[in-house]
Amino acid sequence: MLDEASVRRHLRMADLIPAMARALVDLSAGRSVQPGRQMLQVPGREGFFAVMPAFAAGALGAKLVTFFPGNTGIHTHHALILLFDPETGEPLATMDGRLITEMRTAAVSAVATQWLARPDAGILAILGSGVQARSHLEALRLVRPLGEARVWSPRNGAAFAERYGIRATDSAEEAVRGADVVVVATSSRTPVLQGAWLSPGAHVNAVGAVRPDWRELDDETVRRARLYVDSGEAAAREAGDVIAAGEPYAEIGEVVAGARPGRQSADEITLFKSVGVAVADVVAADLVWRASRPGAGPGA
Repeated sequence: MLDEASVRRHLRMADLIPAMARALVDLSAGRSVQPGRQMLQVPGREGFFAVMPAFAAGALGAKLVTFFPGNTGIHTHHALILLFDPETGEPLATMDGRLITEMRTAAVSAVATQWLARPDAGILAILGSGVQARSHLEALRLVRPLGEARVWSPRNGAAFAERYGIRATDSAEEAVRGADVVVVATSSRTPVLQGAWLSPGAHVNAVGAVRPDWRELDDETVRRARLYVDSGEAAAREAGDVIAAGEPYAEIGEVVAGARPGRQSADEITLFKSVGVAVADVVAADLVWRASRPGAGPGA
């Protein structure tokens, strides 16, 4: 049993980003097995419970996750991840999945940013001030030379900015205008990002609005941008922004593998929409389990 403190001790973003790149390549190439997410809306509650099994990179497991977007004072996501021996089916570990969800989401966005954002991208805008804002700030700094970061949030933007040494803005528009990389990580069910604010050459990572009838991007954003996703099948079923945009251009795993091109001009606007995939959870959990075993060295 590994609690959140144990996961934090054994999981490093610098190791997780390349592991997520490999997991996404395997997913797009069909080398992983990942059935669709089974989602249950909790009767009488504004909450969801999901089961996400996968076999990926030699790891076998499943995440059990809840999402209660109305929570205040506690996290909106809670999760457990179970790992099994792929040779015998024996249980190997049960671990906290909340932090893994937080970190792997940002690590996947970092993979997309590494392959889609301009190499000289130096200004980051974050819409939202929750755990995803924090983890994206950490992860994206590892893949681009971000000299300036701005945050907008209707409630906690100023406190977030003070804590992490970045600049709070008075509006989402002020944060986004002139930014090279934009992160949209809110619990909004209606668009918070307007395409008119985006500069030529901007890259957007959108990680919220993971229900078919929810949107965090307006129509102009999805019209102007070349759209990439983590899983075409899952995004077309679960993400309102992707449903509105139509067929994605490619999965990011195809780009990393060289099967499809990434950014094609300096002025192109690119958009990565993530709904979260089970292979990312299982591969991240496998990293934690291996690093936690007796005798495991750094980076094990």
